[in-house]
Amino acid sequence: MHTANRLQGLAALVNTQTRLLVLGSFPGLTSLARQQYYAHPQNGFWPILQAIWPLGPHEQWPDSYEKRINWMLGKGLGLWDVYASCVREGSLDTAIREPQVNDLASLVQRCPELRVIAHNGGESFRHARHSRALGLPVYRLPSTSPANASWSFERKLAAWREVMAAADLL
Repeated sequence: MHTANRLQGLAALVNTQTRLLVLGSFPGLTSLARQQYYAHPQNGFWPILQAIWPLGPHEQWPDSYEKRINWMLGKGLGLWDVYASCVREGSLDTAIREPQVNDLASLVQRCPELRVIAHNGGESFRHARHSRALGLPVYRLPSTSPANASWSFERKLAAWREVMAAADLL
């Protein structure tokens, strides 16, 4: 019988300026392989941020992951996942087994400006009770995953823009 290995998630991408924390469920295989959040080319996360924060006429989209992260953090947006580790075959949330939940409470000390928490998708939102326990507004965002094909890009963008406004990031 084949036993899947326990997968380890990515570190939180936050700083003292983080006002909105977006929590995914757990990185997909492409993201784990590259050690980058939302690395799958069909994931809508980065295109949504580009649409929300359009660049000026003489600016270029950051050409490396590190520059994108610094740009995002500079806007007050942080990233993490609800799961620190899990057993999973493939990338789908429905395949997650034996998840270990991240210590969300530790972020309050690391992010003194944190005002809003948003869950990127339904699997993440299943743990909203943990984020609500921090005493901050909590939102459910439509997943940016390509698996969430029932929502158009425009519909996802509108929902994300609403949460960005709630966190005063527009």
